Amino acid sequence: MVPFFVQIKCQLGKSYEVANALADAEIASEIYSTAGEFDLLAKFYIEPGTDIGHFVNERVQILPGIQDTRTIITFKAF
Repeated sequence: MVPFFVQIKCQLGKSYEVANALADAEIASEIYSTAGEFDLLAKFYIEPGTDIGHFVNERVQILPGIQDTRTIITFKAF
């Protein structure tokens, strides 16, 4: 499995709704609320060979209440 993270900026007042929608979709392994420019940080795992850009576009960014995302691709866990 290939891990990556997505920082999610939500529309005002929608952070909990977006977090619940992510949890209900069962596509994120972990979801955290954060302070700063983005409201949520979600960790995802996908099968090798799956296009991360298509996954984020088709499975994450379609959720109501999401205003912006930033994808962080990871290389190695220590």
